[in-house]
Amino acid sequence: MDSVDILIIGGGINGAGIAQCASAAGYSVVLLEKDEIGQQTSANSSKLIHGGLRYLESGQLSLVKQSLIERRTLLRLAPDLVKATPFYIPIYQDSKRSQWAIRAGLSAYSLLSEFDRLGRFRSLPPEQWSQIAGLKLKGLEAVFQYWDAQTDDRALTQAVIRSAESLGAKILTQVECNTIVHKPNACEVKYSQKGERVTLTAACVINAAGPWVNQVSELVQPPVPNASIELVQGSHLLLDIPGPDGILYLESCFDERVIFVMPWKGKTLLGTTEVTLEHLEGKPKMTREERYYLLGIYCHYFPQYENIEVLDAQVLQTFCGVRVLPKTSGSAFERSREVLLQKSMTHPRLMTVLGGKLTTFRATSKEAVDWVKLQLGERESIANIDKLPLY
Repeated sequence: MDSVDILIIGGGINGAGIAQCASAAGYSVVLLEKDEIGQQTSANSSKLIHGGLRYLESGQLSLVKQSLIERRTLLRLAPDLVKATPFYIPIYQDSKRSQWAIRAGLSAYSLLSEFDRLGRFRSLPPEQWSQIAGLKLKGLEAVFQYWDAQTDDRALTQAVIRSAESLGAKILTQVECNTIVHKPNACEVKYSQKGERVTLTAACVINAAGPWVNQVSELVQPPVPNASIELVQGSHLLLDIPGPDGILYLESCFDERVIFVMPWKGKTLLGTTEVTLEHLEGKPKMTREERYYLLGIYCHYFPQYENIEVLDAQVLQTFCGVRVLPKTSGSAFERSREVLLQKSMTHPRLMTVLGGKLTTFRATSKEAVDWVKLQLGERESIANIDKLPLY
């Protein structure tokens, strides 16, 4: 029976990041993914590396500051994958967020970014408003421009996995995990790959299966309680319309949520929604209500598409990701996006990763490896991930 220091279940951005960080710290690592690397939630995000300006509204200052630090680092380590992009916030007479509230938020955003080069913002003069192609000008009172970054989420995940492999991690795809038997000093994991059944002993197991964390938890013996989470679907539309020069940060005309209109491979990407799922079976699919929610917002801000049916004909593709959020009261939009690393006194060799953001995967990875160090002691480091470029 083979043995390994760390077994990671899940090949999304968090699993990939932990595999890279743990391998760099000198641990032996095996990662199991049931499909392909970065194929699920990590390929279906809004493709942003950002501090999360809207999180300031719910007081998540530490998350915003951490995200802005990670944004700066990813721009340095992955310049071909993470690109600085201008964002535009139009304020109308009937906007719920006044221009003074937005100015205050952008000032705080700038302060939390520690005044790096992307921390600056400005108010566009009225003569420049028409440069945002097609944007409704009637009732427009102000347009703010600030900076964040955009990425190819799946390509970034695959780049992190390649880095992990170069450091010695073993990455297995198309794998079905069957059982995880937790013992005092290790876990015995049984999985299947291409019809072959394999048993592996892992000193630590990290469940990073994203929306499927509880399905993985149900494989554990003795039983471990499921995490108290909600699954929230976020859907996007790709429109056959030339992409804008930057990213538009728009207040929904139906509620107080924020959606983005983004350039993506020469077209226009529109998203995202937030719909709580009762359960998740198979690949998530956009609902009719989500589709028309996003189309309605686009029509509201781009009056040349007053007929929603005409705009609907421009839809090239839809895709959905599923977020993991703590199960609490309040809307999904207002809930914390901070990652939770769940541990159990009865299962000290098992940790479950809940939630988190694409932007902060590196910070999540370091926190997970700190937990491994408490279990196994430190190893001799072979690389510093803060200096490893991602291609």
